[in-house]
Amino acid sequence: MINALKHPSFFRPASRPTSPGPAQLATQQLDAIAAPDKSANPLNKLALNNFRRPSPAPTPPPPSTPSLVQDGTYLEMLSLKFSEGVSKALAQPTGPTNPAELLAGKRPLPAGRGSALGALIATELNAARANTHLYRAIIRSLHRPLSVLLNNLSSILLPLLASPAFLNPPAPTPQAPVPNAIQAHALGIAKFAEELLVAFDQLELGTDNDARGDGLKSIREGLVSLINKITTPLVTGIRNELIPLIEALERPGIPTALKATAANKAPTLYHPAIITLQTLIPLYARALVRYTSSKAAQPALANLLISVLWKAMVAFSNRPDISPSPPPSPTVMPTGGKKRRGSPPSTTPPATPPTSRFTLKLPPSRPPSPPAALAVATAAGDCKALLDLITVLPRPSPDGSSKLASEAVDDAFKGLQGLSEYLEVLLTVKMDYKSADAMANELFALAEDIPTLIALPPLLRMYGTRDIPPRIRDVWPLGGGLPTRLSQRLWQG
Repeated sequence: MINALKHPSFFRPASRPTSPGPAQLATQQLDAIAAPDKSANPLNKLALNNFRRPSPAPTPPPPSTPSLVQDGTYLEMLSLKFSEGVSKALAQPTGPTNPAELLAGKRPLPAGRGSALGALIATELNAARANTHLYRAIIRSLHRPLSVLLNNLSSILLPLLASPAFLNPPAPTPQAPVPNAIQAHALGIAKFAEELLVAFDQLELGTDNDARGDGLKSIREGLVSLINKITTPLVTGIRNELIPLIEALERPGIPTALKATAANKAPTLYHPAIITLQTLIPLYARALVRYTSSKAAQPALANLLISVLWKAMVAFSNRPDISPSPPPSPTVMPTGGKKRRGSPPSTTPPATPPTSRFTLKLPPSRPPSPPAALAVATAAGDCKALLDLITVLPRPSPDGSSKLASEAVDDAFKGLQGLSEYLEVLLTVKMDYKSADAMANELFALAEDIPTLIALPPLLRMYGTRDIPPRIRDVWPLGGGLPTRLSQRLWQG
């Protein structure tokens, strides 16, 4: 019993598999016998296999267009292609040369080099737009060629900026209306950077602040820095030449003698500074169009225009209009005293009259010319002439990042135009029997676009130096006249 419990039979493994039961064996034998009977008697079923049409063969897919090779070999070849494009962009141009632009035997970069390099970059990036990984790989392959390009441009520009001839002359003159050789080479680099930045804007490269982006923001900032280093000193040179001429308009011009003729009954006289500006402004306009064609140079252009316009408004507002003094009347010297009564008779014989006294006197062929009248330039005329001149200068673009600067320049132009009309009205205004409020409303409408501190000085000078008739003085008392009413309206506005 104990041995039986130690080694139970149900724990022992079976020596062979268990044989199937008799029922299962009989079932398998019946199936094997019935199978040949079913295949041998096909008439017991209605076979539908003969009515089925064979399914058409599947259409083979169209051959796919071979895609770009996306392995290291393709990217390596693309990097070499970009490097070759950079080398061609900085190569010396061929063709006829301008001796005035040669510097150490080299010519400046011609226009279109930056556009060609930008077109090469755009072609490769647009072809890989559908593949994000390939697109990013191409952008990474741009880093090295563009960094080399930026370093080469900086090394070329550095000695140009350090040369004294870069700002000699600081602005175009009638004797030197075009840039010199050093300025031409620097402007060629600025034009190249501008064209490449246009391609960057179209492809939206270097616009994100995220370090995980395309990584070309430093390249964009470097190109913008190159443009500013070149254009800002040149624009500042023009500004420094304009400001003294604008400030000179605050002082009245010297009265000039003008002869009135039949063809020119009312000659126009301008301030000497206006006459000088009539020669310089066309030269400055052509230069500024070339200097500030890039978006990066628009702030420098806006700074120049705003400075000139506001300086002009301050100068004309504080400029007193002087009336020329009439020419002194000729002094009649006594030719001889009358003979007094009781004086002794003169023993000197009378002088013999000249022979011309006995000749026939004919009337002159034309009347004698009138004496020359003294005239002086008015602030209103000079303001209008200056406005016409400054309108020729280029303005900042109203789109993009320079929109705010463009609005500030437009406001300054409106102020100078309003001041021109305001000064002209003050010269021709008639002190009739209108009420002070009516005149204040009329002048206030003219001074709507003019700052208050610009509009008040001409008004106060006009009524402070003009003789008011007694009857008008009764209508406009000293304590509440037109200047006081208009001043209150302007300060309230």
